[in-house]
Amino acid sequence: MIRELIADAVELTRARDGTVDRRGLFKAVMTSDAYRVLALNRVRGLSQSLHIPLVSHAMRMLQTAMLGIEIGPGVTLGKGIDFSHTVGIVIGGNAIIGDRVHFYGNNTIGSVNGGGFPTIGNDVSIGAGARVLGEITIGDRASIGANAVVLTDVPADHVAMGIPAKIRPKKAR
Repeated sequence: MIRELIADAVELTRARDGTVDRRGLFKAVMTSDAYRVLALNRVRGLSQSLHIPLVSHAMRMLQTAMLGIEIGPGVTLGKGIDFSHTVGIVIGGNAIIGDRVHFYGNNTIGSVNGGGFPTIGNDVSIGAGARVLGEITIGDRASIGANAVVLTDVPADHVAMGIPAKIRPKKAR
């Protein structure tokens, strides 16, 4: 668990600053709500693996009350996930979230009619208010626009915008 916490701080600092140094790591650990979410979730995961259900439940309640984010017990979180605004984020079921995914707030990652849950790749950006629903895959480096409702797969390096989301390749810079 200690290795995961260190990796979270490193990846979060790298995603925000582009480089990793002591000052950036200290700032991520001490001031970042995203780091708090990840740390509480790692403790929850450890308590689940040790079959200590009361601690897991207490961590989930603390995470929801303090930070306004709800993460289901079966969710797999990658390293360095960044939550710009934690309030209103719901990640349910057995969703898989890759490394360095950036959530801008008030997002829902869930199922449709009790079906499967999304798998989100690495370095994905999910705009404010976006909904990613169903057993779908979001490819690496994809972007989900604000308030988009994504119900189909999004290939790597593509953008999903609108309700329901329309998918287009990212423009070259």
